[in-house]
Amino acid sequence: MVKTKSIILILLVVMIGIWVALRLSPSEEKRVKKQFHLLSEWGSKESRESAFMMAKKTKDIGTLFAEACRLEADSASLSGTYTPDEISSFAVKARLQFSEVSLRFYDLDVEFPNEDTAKVLLTARLTGRLIAGDYVNEVHEFTSVLKKIENRWLFSSFEVIDVLEK
Repeated sequence: MVKTKSIILILLVVMIGIWVALRLSPSEEKRVKKQFHLLSEWGSKESRESAFMMAKKTKDIGTLFAEACRLEADSASLSGTYTPDEISSFAVKARLQFSEVSLRFYDLDVEFPNEDTAKVLLTARLTGRLIAGDYVNEVHEFTSVLKKIENRWLFSSFEVIDVLEK
């Protein structure tokens, strides 16, 4: 009788442990969305940001991308395949043009064509003030693909979706 109670108690503890582990571990969709949150955080710039913080953020941006990330945009000069180092370099150049800038992502619709690929339809908004004083407020729709590499979701492509204008 004591042995049966011990086995039941052990099974109950194991089942509760498994339930807690599954409940507390982030879903793959949350992990994908976290990458966009980090890109938003590291892509944004406050007016009093130090040079050290800018260098850290732009270096960190590169860690979010796969070894080859394809960008397809309206502009042929922007379209291409880039390495994480090239993306970090572009981030430095872009951020230097702004006294402050905010990059936000909205309406993320995540699909998983297979277990190592996430396809995300999203809206991106870039707002800020250029060093020259002009204000920027741009909104674009994108399709982004992330690949799961060594258990990390990394951006492997961004494609601008053309939206009809009046």
